[in-house]
Amino acid sequence: MNSFSAFYATESEQGPLIQQTTLTQDDLMPGNVTVQVKYSTINYKDALALTGSAPILRKLPIIPGIDFAGEVIESSDERFSIGDEVLLNGFGVGETHSGGYAQMARVNADWLVRLPNNIDCRQAMAIGTAGYTAMLCILALEDHGVNPDDGPVLVTGASGGVGSVAVSVLSKLGYSVSASTGKLTESDYLKSLGAIEVVDRNDFAQKPRPLGKELWAAAVDVAGGQTLANVLSQTRRAGAVAACGLAESMDLPTSVAPFILRGITLYGIDSVMCPMERRIQAWSRLSQDLDLERLESMTSEIPFDDLPAATQDLLAGKLKGRTVVKLPD
Repeated sequence: MNSFSAFYATESEQGPLIQQTTLTQDDLMPGNVTVQVKYSTINYKDALALTGSAPILRKLPIIPGIDFAGEVIESSDERFSIGDEVLLNGFGVGETHSGGYAQMARVNADWLVRLPNNIDCRQAMAIGTAGYTAMLCILALEDHGVNPDDGPVLVTGASGGVGSVAVSVLSKLGYSVSASTGKLTESDYLKSLGAIEVVDRNDFAQKPRPLGKELWAAAVDVAGGQTLANVLSQTRRAGAVAACGLAESMDLPTSVAPFILRGITLYGIDSVMCPMERRIQAWSRLSQDLDLERLESMTSEIPFDDLPAATQDLLAGKLKGRTVVKLPD
């Protein structure tokens, strides 16, 4: 396959112009492994990029898409052979290096993870950066020493991609999970993933106190802003919060009180430049601790042509769980 279909971002007077078009291998950026992409996915960052809502695309022209999974078709790196199934999350792909919204991708071998034995390409993208980030959060909480006997764990933005996977994995590991969402109509969905209770997002919208009632042994937060500030103030003594998103705000209107009076630890989760050893650990744990039947229940699939409309829907809050993008064969 020399020519292939892609969404391609080019310069325009109004900023990046993204169109579906046909490219050739000459349009790909340098790399030592070429992959035939079978599936990609839609993350919050992808939706911001394709809608132009934030300056995600930092090098033009470029193929967006921070995730992909597929089959190696060319390799000059001894670690990967033709026919190997691989996945990629982050490393600036879809931001400064062409990514997964195309039938072909050429990347640095250092960025690739071999698919775990029991996960196929579709499942890998049903997990995607969102699910892999959720696992990084859980690993941080485990490293802190949080265990199921310590009390409830809160997950904010629970009906989204990160939240859905976090709820499912934490539940399977035996934690009592409280799921916060602005979509209380999704309560049955969240309970089907293992949530013990569903909490209204508005409970975290008020101006945070320096210290609130101690409710949570730990938390996974995707929101930032007042939500994260309230979560910190409500976390129990010596507890931990893993923060991985800014869906509400980049601001953090809190004080030092939770940290110096209760010994709370705030872990920042960087999924983009996470070291390879930790990535492999996260994907290995996902292959063991994520219920694949639950994963399927939270996953929908769209054809490649429907990608622009689906990114609009994600930002409008019309999507839940995970969305995989099927590339043409």
